[in-house]
Amino acid sequence: MTPKEENVTITPNPETVEAQTPGSPANRLVIEPRRRRGVFLFAAITLALVAIVIYSGIHSRAAAESRLVQRTEEAAIPTVTVVFPKDGAPSDEIVLPGVTQAFIDAPIYARTNGYLKQWYFDIGAHVKKDQLLAVIDTPEIDQQLQQARADLDTAQANLNIAKITATRWQGLVNDGSVSQQETDQAVSNLKAVQATVESNAANVRRLEQLQSFEKVYSPFDGIITARSTDIGALIDAGASTQPKELFHMASTRTLRVYVAVPEVYSPTVRSGGFATLTLDEFPGQTFRGTIVRNTNSIDLASRTLLVEVDIDNPTGQLLPGAYVFVHLKLPEATHAVTVPANTLIFRKEGLQVALVRDGKARLVSVKINHDYGNSVEIVSGLQPTYALIVDPSDSLVDGTAVRVSNDSAGGLVTGGSAK
Repeated sequence: MTPKEENVTITPNPETVEAQTPGSPANRLVIEPRRRRGVFLFAAITLALVAIVIYSGIHSRAAAESRLVQRTEEAAIPTVTVVFPKDGAPSDEIVLPGVTQAFIDAPIYARTNGYLKQWYFDIGAHVKKDQLLAVIDTPEIDQQLQQARADLDTAQANLNIAKITATRWQGLVNDGSVSQQETDQAVSNLKAVQATVESNAANVRRLEQLQSFEKVYSPFDGIITARSTDIGALIDAGASTQPKELFHMASTRTLRVYVAVPEVYSPTVRSGGFATLTLDEFPGQTFRGTIVRNTNSIDLASRTLLVEVDIDNPTGQLLPGAYVFVHLKLPEATHAVTVPANTLIFRKEGLQVALVRDGKARLVSVKINHDYGNSVEIVSGLQPTYALIVDPSDSLVDGTAVRVSNDSAGGLVTGGSAK
């Protein structure tokens, strides 16, 4: 070190020394603004993060609620299965079911009491009118008839004596041999005896009529379809008991068929018209019938007109109780479609089906031509392109939103045309 350097003394600046000293007032003035800015920045970042978290939570909850509402609305829309009608060829006739009935069908009862002595015809026998069917043994009626005839003979003998007495007294009253009073009594006694004779005669005729009922005759030409008695059976025709049927007869030379014609076809059915009948037991064979009468009134329950068709059956080929198909001619050909029976809706508004159009159910009224059991033929209200709801709900109303199942036989319909 040089002498010059040894004599140099460095004196520090007090302000500089104070600023560089930790904890000094000057140093605190420099550091505190920086800290405040850091705190503010940290608080702002924290608030931003909290706001982001809150917003994210609210947004996710709102989105979840929106999805829940959407899914709930979607779940509320019923899913349906649809089918399309099958198109059929135009038809110029309708085929309706019917059952043949005997033109005359009557049970045969006894009109007198006794025991069945003999019967002469069994089931399936053809009998003529007034032919003897059975004989009833009636000993009580026979004895009563004998007594009544004896009473009649007694009354007639008394009548003869009364006539002689009245005539004699009327001759004696003229010469004063008897009084007028005695003569009047004789004449009155004659009238009383005459009344007794008439009463006894009526009783004899009644018992003779009852005795005639011992023999049971056929009331018309026909067939014995049932025999409900046998030899020795007690026959009780009293009014206080339920009479027992002896035979059942049916006249089958002419058969009746009652047909329920749908209301839509009722104007085409006229008395005097013709109908054709077919039976499964006679394939390829037809029978001609005549429309003889109808009720001239639509049944409110079935919306049909009851029509009677008569068929001549001289050979007895057709049997009563047979199931037949009645073919009725239509004035013009009718176009029809076939749909499953489980698409029909039965309500007070009438027969309806539910279509799917633009994602909504639409109710349409229809009219049936044929009922095949599992399916029906519809003649009005439907087209082959319409999508029908299968098994529609009872609560389904027009305009209800629906969703078509992927398993359906067809797609949606817009304005009557399938998409």
